[in-house]
Amino acid sequence: MDDEASFREFVSARIGRLSRVAYLLTGEHHAAEDLVQVTLIKVARHWRRVVQGGTPDAYVRRALYHEHVSSWRSRRGREVLAADPPERDIGRDESADAVRRIVLRNALARLAPGHRAVIVLRYFEDLSEAETADTLGCSVGSVKSQTHHALARLRVVAPELVELIEDSEVPA
Repeated sequence: MDDEASFREFVSARIGRLSRVAYLLTGEHHAAEDLVQVTLIKVARHWRRVVQGGTPDAYVRRALYHEHVSSWRSRRGREVLAADPPERDIGRDESADAVRRIVLRNALARLAPGHRAVIVLRYFEDLSEAETADTLGCSVGSVKSQTHHALARLRVVAPELVELIEDSEVPA
């Protein structure tokens, strides 16, 4: 299989997951699409080396997070996040899920990008502390510290998350 076909197959199999992670990082659909697109363009240029490295998923994940932090730094102070609700499927009552998504998105938007990245990697990507440290290019101790600080910040800026989790655990 040639490099282009291999890359297309990789992207096709993972685009949904990459898009969801990018949305959690950016909090906005268009910004998430841009983040995935820019990341994949950069990865495509080096696809042969990425595949030869043996861990294309880890490489692309790391590239996505680094691109997000780089773009955030270059735009700092120029953008304001909007609080528009996520799109819903027609025919399904997803009100509780929609509320959780909105509350979660708003809570993540209140975190610094580094804290947001640690939370997304650890709790949404379900990476270990070591995998998170590798992705972010820092030590496991930094991941532990950043996770602690991010969770503490979430408790302060988004106490509704605790209530929402408790409400969803009550049997109906």
